[in-house]
Amino acid sequence: MNFDLTDDQRLLVDTVTSFVKKESPVERFRKLRDDEEGVGWSRDVMRKFGELGWLAVPFSEDDGGLGGSMVDVALILEQLGAALAPEPFLASIVLGGLAIAHAGDAAQRARWLPDVIAGDKTLAFAHLEEGSRYDAHHVSTRAERTGTGFRLTGRKRWVLNGHAADAIVVVARTSGDVGAREGISLFVVDRGAPGVQITTVRTMDGHRAAMIALDGVEVGAESLLGTEGAALPIVERVLDGATAAACAEGLGLMTQSLQRTRDYLVDREQFGVKIGTFQALQHRAVDMFVETELTRGTTILAALRADDPDPLQRMRGVSVAKVQLARGGRYVVQQAIQLHGGIGITDEADVGLYFKRMHVLESLFGDEDWHLSRVSSPG
Repeated sequence: MNFDLTDDQRLLVDTVTSFVKKESPVERFRKLRDDEEGVGWSRDVMRKFGELGWLAVPFSEDDGGLGGSMVDVALILEQLGAALAPEPFLASIVLGGLAIAHAGDAAQRARWLPDVIAGDKTLAFAHLEEGSRYDAHHVSTRAERTGTGFRLTGRKRWVLNGHAADAIVVVARTSGDVGAREGISLFVVDRGAPGVQITTVRTMDGHRAAMIALDGVEVGAESLLGTEGAALPIVERVLDGATAAACAEGLGLMTQSLQRTRDYLVDREQFGVKIGTFQALQHRAVDMFVETELTRGTTILAALRADDPDPLQRMRGVSVAKVQLARGGRYVVQQAIQLHGGIGITDEADVGLYFKRMHVLESLFGDEDWHLSRVSSPG
């Protein structure tokens, strides 16, 4: 299998790398994180993403996109991850945006996607519930038919960008018991709709998310995406794509953690000797490099498999990459902290921020144990 990038992909990587170096250094993340009045990211920067065409990458040309692949998305997120750029590319584009693209009809796509692609509006994808343990079919939120549409009732947890999104794509059950694979539907809900209660919460890495309560939220029939009760395959496809994207972001964290640790070993002196000359520390750095390259290979494969029409092949590629991210990513950021010594755990040290973000990515869309179980028993 050829893992070489095309000329267009190399240009994309160079463009994103240049942008984040100039417009979004890690220090910008700290400032946005500490701004209690803000949402944790910049709407102006999100619009710049739109102007540069990055938000259009995974969407079809018919929907105003560029017709790119998940590999292209992964290349963008790798560089955004390396700079800890906090904009909700993953939440709004890979989750909410692609859910509408895959499930929505022409009118629904025309209503939402142009503004999302431009960066003028953002989306969230509300799927997690208490006790779901990452299973996409564990849905207790109910959508009951009314005379004009549906009434949604339930609770969603840890909704990425849920605190700031203009609209929320909600996974709800229109029939069946909790845990049944049939009877799951998708709805687009305006954040200002009566009955939508959004509570902003902080995550351990300094980002924001939301706990969302839906208390009898009335939506019209036009809010239903796709066929009623048949949305689970689309939900699983969207989550697999998001998992591959999270692996790409994690790869960016690992690459930067390795680079910054190497630079520290080369520069730091102890008793008049560069600590990078110590063989034991060189061995650790080599192990960090090996884990980073293993993650690179599995992440590229996951991005390729994320577009695979065969759900079994898609699942296997994505879960293998997520397991490697959990193991290799954890090792690299832990070693970065260890090799930096005491300064590594301070907020001023960037490796500490990478450490926290990696621990969130480890559990996002399924932890190591869940993905191992999924690979071993794909049925």
